[in-house]
Amino acid sequence: MEFLPEEISQYTESHTTPEPDLLSRLNRETWSKMLVPRMLSGHLQGRTLSMLSHMIKPDRILEIGTFTGYSALCLSEGLTETGKVITIDINEEFEDIIKKYINEANAKDKIEIIIGNALSVVPELNEEFDLVFIDADKENYSNYFDLVIDKVKKGGFIITDNVLWSGKVLEDKADSETQAIKDFNRKMLDDKRVENVLFPIRDGLMICRKK
Repeated sequence: MEFLPEEISQYTESHTTPEPDLLSRLNRETWSKMLVPRMLSGHLQGRTLSMLSHMIKPDRILEIGTFTGYSALCLSEGLTETGKVITIDINEEFEDIIKKYINEANAKDKIEIIIGNALSVVPELNEEFDLVFIDADKENYSNYFDLVIDKVKKGGFIITDNVLWSGKVLEDKADSETQAIKDFNRKMLDDKRVENVLFPIRDGLMICRKK
C-alpha cells in the first residue's frame, strides 16, 4: 500500500494537520481490535476526505463501506449545518464501535448508519447526493457506481478508495479483486458522464465529478 519512501510518507504526515483526538483514539482502537485494521482510512487519507468535504460543502453524503466509522466522521466535518451522511455497511459486528464514536463526536444527528447490503439498500434511497464515497467490496465497485450515478447531483462527486490496490493494478495476471479494480478504473476513464483524476494518495483515490 505504501508507494512513497518511508521518510517521505513520514514527512507528509508530519506536515499535515493532525487528526482530532477522537479520531486518533478510534484509529488506535481499530488497530488493536479489528482483524483487518488496514481498511481504516487513517490520518492522511482522513484529512484528505475532510478537506474535500469542506471544499464541496455537501448537504448529503452517501458512504458505501463504513468499517469502524473513521471516514464517515471525517466526511461529516464539511457538511452544511443541516447536512447528513448516510453510511452503509454489511457487517453488523462493526455497529457498536461505529455508534460509540459517533455518539462521542455528537454526530448522531449527522450520520445515519444502515446495516445491510448496499446493492439492495442504495436503490431504495430517495435522496440526491453531493458526494459519494465508495470503499467496500472491490468486485462490486462498478455496480456501486452504476447504482449511485443517477442519484448524484450535476457537479457532484464520487470518490472511490483503493484504486491502486497495493500496486497490483500493474500486474498482467490479476486475481478477481484486482481485475475488478482495473475494470473500474478503465470504466471511469471511459464514462462520458464524469471527469476523473486518480490521486496516488495512500492506496489510491479515484475522484470523479459528474458533468
